[in-house]
Amino acid sequence: MSSEKSFLKNYAPIFAMAGIILAVQFLSLFLAQPMTAEGMQAFENPDSTANSLYYIVIILIFTFFLLVALKKNLQWVIQLVILLAVASTIYYVFIALLSSVTDSNSMINAVSLFLSIVLTVLLYKFPEWYVINTVGLIIGAGASAIFGISLSIIPVLVLLSLLAIYDAISVYKTKHMIDLAEGVMDLRLPILFVIPKKLSYSFIKDTFKKEEGEEREAFFMGLGDAVMPTILVVSANVFLAKYSPLQCFGISYPSIGAMIGTLVGYSALMVFVMKGKPQAGLPFLNTGVILGYAVGVIISGIPFY
Repeated sequence: MSSEKSFLKNYAPIFAMAGIILAVQFLSLFLAQPMTAEGMQAFENPDSTANSLYYIVIILIFTFFLLVALKKNLQWVIQLVILLAVASTIYYVFIALLSSVTDSNSMINAVSLFLSIVLTVLLYKFPEWYVINTVGLIIGAGASAIFGISLSIIPVLVLLSLLAIYDAISVYKTKHMIDLAEGVMDLRLPILFVIPKKLSYSFIKDTFKKEEGEEREAFFMGLGDAVMPTILVVSANVFLAKYSPLQCFGISYPSIGAMIGTLVGYSALMVFVMKGKPQAGLPFLNTGVILGYAVGVIISGIPFY
């Protein structure tokens, strides 16, 4: 009985995180069509690889901004910027969802604005782990869908490859991503998913300060680890669906392959995570999603891009 409890305590969160990744991917696929109809593409030319480089530059600038703000103890600035980004993303997600229900723009805008404000205030006032995860799921799926409909296959592959390299350098070499994660953790923002090992766990009360060898009470996964591979899942379904004769419930085989590949990469990542050391997620996840996408393309018998 004790071994069974130990298994559930250690491995149930791993399966839960895999479920969250799949939830982000399915919701982003659902959002892709209404977001496309609403013209929410981030770039005018989805085939331009320069878009990927532009995205990387934005990430580097934002990371630098966060590190400087943390060094100068300007946590309130970080909190304000991220909460504004959260509110705007939630707003666009509900615009897309409600547009498929009603044609009344005034109602769509009013309800979307109301919900985005309510969820953002709830997040600010009561950032418990299930609130963090709910908001993270919404903004993760929204961001994945927006960039997935904005970038065609080649720009996405370039983006994921560069991000995998950057993530590896920032975690294993410069280690600034670890410092950033630890510094932002206390702000309790939806930049990560929180999977507690027991339901009584409180993210609000967690101090995150553990002695060496002391076990954490929850697993944490960065929001980007779910978002980045999902961009390819969405892009494959948007830009290759018309070429793919094989589909399952409206999802193309390259997209399904990308989803399966993400889980394979995630499984490999968890093998190393369970050893107790911080790991760069994107080298595993992005490699998995790219390989899974390639397998789906081969099965479909369509061009790679």
